[in-house]
Amino acid sequence: MKNYTDLQKDVQDAIKWEPLLSATEIGVIVKDGVVTLTGVVDNYTKKSEAEDAAKNVAGVMAVVEKIEVKFSSSYAPNDDNEIASEILNAFEWNWRVPNDNVKVKVEKGWVTLEGEFQWHYERTAANDAVKNLLGVTGVSNNIKIKSDLNAAIVKADIESALKLNWSIYENDIDVKVSGHKATLTGTVDSWCQKTEAGRITFNAPGVWSVDNELVVYYDYSLMDE
Repeated sequence: MKNYTDLQKDVQDAIKWEPLLSATEIGVIVKDGVVTLTGVVDNYTKKSEAEDAAKNVAGVMAVVEKIEVKFSSSYAPNDDNEIASEILNAFEWNWRVPNDNVKVKVEKGWVTLEGEFQWHYERTAANDAVKNLLGVTGVSNNIKIKSDLNAAIVKADIESALKLNWSIYENDIDVKVSGHKATLTGTVDSWCQKTEAGRITFNAPGVWSVDNELVVYYDYSLMDE
């Protein structure tokens, strides 16, 4: 059982372990299991990796991300039109992204994606293709899932898939279905488990949206020295 001081150190160590990140770039504040990340980095990839590293640490209940992206003086970022062109080109060469079904908007380096895909992995692939491009300061992925497959969601299939995953099978997760929407409620031990449960649910036939209401709960030591 860890305390909040332990959690802060664990998050700092996780960030140090990422090859792109420097511990001096990212500040870590912990209060009541909520981790706040601060600092300035020179590209969006670092910002995204710091957030992912923090979320994967056991005991993290939520992450508040306040990292700024500021490009170095020696680098002149592409303007919005150039960034948009690079994104479209990246989509064209990525077989996982149905580029005909996505709209791209870029404003001061911040990218907004909209459209409808059939599968969640396509939505994730579009996000991954964008976040590593030079000049990108942030991504809002508003792509919706709407499959041609009108199969009804089978609750038992989702429950079975969740139980097959070793990292979350012992957690108290309740599944509810309504139309093409699945809702997850209950508790898990980490943010990573919450994300994984949502990903598994999205893979079920007939699921167009997932309302992931899982609560991350960790039993901290009352002593925090």
